[in-house]
Amino acid sequence: MASQKQFDLVVIGGGPGGYVAGIRAAQLGMSVALVEREHLGGICLNWGCIPTKALLRAAELRHSIDEMKDFGITITGEVSIDLPAVVKRSRTVAGRLSTGVKHLLKKNKVTVFDAVAKLGDKTGDHRAVTLSTGGEISAKHIILATGARARALPGLEPDGTLILTYREAMVPQTMPKSLIIIGSGAIGSEFASFYLDMGVEVTLVEAMDRILPVEDAEISDFVKKAFENRGMKIITGAKMSGLVAGKGSVTASFEGEAADIIAERAILAVGITGNTEGLGLEETAVKVDRGHIAIDKWGATGEPGVYAIGDVAGPPWLAHKASHEGIMCVEHIAGLKDAHPIAAGSVPGCTYCRPQVASVGMTEAAAIEAGHDIRVGRFPMLANGKAIAMGDDQGLIKTVFDKKTGELLGAHMVGPEVTELIQGYAVARTLEATEAELMQTIFPHPTLSEAMHESVLDAYGRAIHF
Repeated sequence: MASQKQFDLVVIGGGPGGYVAGIRAAQLGMSVALVEREHLGGICLNWGCIPTKALLRAAELRHSIDEMKDFGITITGEVSIDLPAVVKRSRTVAGRLSTGVKHLLKKNKVTVFDAVAKLGDKTGDHRAVTLSTGGEISAKHIILATGARARALPGLEPDGTLILTYREAMVPQTMPKSLIIIGSGAIGSEFASFYLDMGVEVTLVEAMDRILPVEDAEISDFVKKAFENRGMKIITGAKMSGLVAGKGSVTASFEGEAADIIAERAILAVGITGNTEGLGLEETAVKVDRGHIAIDKWGATGEPGVYAIGDVAGPPWLAHKASHEGIMCVEHIAGLKDAHPIAAGSVPGCTYCRPQVASVGMTEAAAIEAGHDIRVGRFPMLANGKAIAMGDDQGLIKTVFDKKTGELLGAHMVGPEVTELIQGYAVARTLEATEAELMQTIFPHPTLSEAMHESVLDAYGRAIHF
């Protein structure tokens, strides 16, 4: 297999979009090559989704220890944090899964090249792909799945020591006493939650008028209050003018009369930009718009036979969206009649801070702006028996329906394990379920999911337990 030069498909990038696309193409009988320059599994598996969840789990356990007395459990002696062990476990988890991806690709007979790839000339129905390790391969179809990297802004550049990106923030050698986090999206909020639970004084800075700005405003406000109750300082509507590393500290300055903030370290979480450089796109009709490759609903670029999926193709920057795009793109290439583009509002989003946040579909404001006459249901976790028994009853389930059709337009959740619960609403939207089907569905007791049912009932004035 290693000597093979021509393929049906070459996938450039081995992240959650690329490797899934490669496996699905192999399942459909295509000969597939995958080129990855660094680690199989991409940023998500190695430096994002997976290792951050391992870190957040450690922080969650540290927090749980403080609450043990409420459950009648007494812990004697000092509780300490072995930071190198915490970081090592997160890296071990990432390594294990990366090895698993390698096994899956081998099992499905996908040829893997450890190299940097660049698009070459097209001859007939094949396009060449040159490899940094020497040599050249070619394929009828190319999928670009090169992912993205942390974005820097003028005057807000990381140095890797005091001003960090997510990559350095995941492998701290020591815990700072104080920390400034610039950007309150999913990445910024997760790091803020982790470091706060590890005993760090955290200041979260957001340029927009609220944290988690893509979420429903009511959910954002709930998280803000929860963070502040835990001792976090939050600054919103802040236009930063600079971030300067000094001797053992970082100074953040702002436009206007706002005072400077000084902390031991800072983390930049101001978004990401696609990895489009060095791919040879200049000699093609592939268009790059604001750092991301422009595609149609099937992932096709302006260059025939060249596709793009995942983070390099723009938001939402989510691993599960990239994987779904990869499968969709490959099935379209294969000519499957049941291939479907991703429907608007069908990609659930999850933020694994404490409290967790999850959503799918339209926010209340977006639904009104789109012209819908709506019904809104709410149910607090403080009225859910399972949440009370768990000792974690702070949260809210919010559902938005079209008043005329009963369509579930959106669902927004904050509280315990909502990142696991959101899939129920995602399935409902895929099946085009209305309030009638959701009301008639029997939810098991006692479970957190009962709050989902009650929120639907509340939208129609039928809530039982609140």
